[in-house]
Amino acid sequence: MPNAKVLSEKQAIVAELTEKIQKATAGVIVDYKGITVEEDTALRRECRESNVDYAVVKNTLLRFAFNNTGLEELDHLLNGTTSLALCDDPVAPARVMANYAKKLDGKFEIKGGFMDGKPVDLATINSLASIPALPVLQAQVLGTMLAPITGLAVVLKQIAEKNGAPAGETAEEAAPAAE
Repeated sequence: MPNAKVLSEKQAIVAELTEKIQKATAGVIVDYKGITVEEDTALRRECRESNVDYAVVKNTLLRFAFNNTGLEELDHLLNGTTSLALCDDPVAPARVMANYAKKLDGKFEIKGGFMDGKPVDLATINSLASIPALPVLQAQVLGTMLAPITGLAVVLKQIAEKNGAPAGETAEEAAPAAE
């Protein structure tokens, strides 16, 4: 039986984990067995850049935190080496962890995860990881919105050139030159 000090420290860790899980929109559980210190450092750097909270967690403490948040269905994933990636962005932890799982084939495996307080399977995590980053999506939408305007400008320019106006001049500017 652990002494009171150790027990209170573990209860504090479980309470902090429970709070982080409740605040997070999404989380990914990972088996990190076999990665090197350099690979782990690079992963942590990328997590910081993506605002992903990444930590190695003891399975027992994480099990208590999952039970406190209603994610008991994830208990079967808590064996071996376990780390947890949490974030407010539902796509960021999936993308970062999936990228590392591809880079470190076999050494780094995604076990499962959750989104909006509900467990999700590996297929869902992989599909989330394939969604482009928000700036890329914004650029794609903007490009789609600008395409008709750009097309109109090109057509108007071709009509002006066909009517005898040199490139860069409008039909009115070219008319006085012809007189």
